[in-house]
Amino acid sequence: MSTDRRIASLTPCAGRCSTVFGDSVCRGCRRFNHEVIKWNTYTAEQHTAIWCRLDAQLDQILIPMLPQADIVHVEGFVLSKRVRLRPDASKGRKLYHALKLCEKNRHFTDDSGLGIHYKQVRPLWDEFERRVLALATASYDLAFLRADAIRLHLLQNMDEED
Repeated sequence: MSTDRRIASLTPCAGRCSTVFGDSVCRGCRRFNHEVIKWNTYTAEQHTAIWCRLDAQLDQILIPMLPQADIVHVEGFVLSKRVRLRPDASKGRKLYHALKLCEKNRHFTDDSGLGIHYKQVRPLWDEFERRVLALATASYDLAFLRADAIRLHLLQNMDEED
């Protein structure tokens, strides 16, 4: 019998997948539906590309929303709560995990380093979710439009060659 205990691979999954209900973008992790489905088949480079896109979205939304945050304190807080982070996790990713922890337990707010009052957690979380889902959906729509434009361009080139 093997005593090999492997640590599960780190995924963006937030445990609230909505792609099973037909969403193109998961409301939990904000990956595209095909990324959720095929995650375990992707290479490390593909994982990194997805993480980078997701982290860029978190940076774009959360850094301006939490201007008083002390990122060193936030990182220590998140790690003290045993949240696994990629070594290249962005500032927005760390802020996200701290805010998520505080959303689940507002008593953590004073120790989080976010620089907010516990009464601000719920409104901030709700506004964050609204903004980040809108951004992720726009990213999906843009990717779809690009793919469709490439397809049309290829079809035109094929027609011209005939």
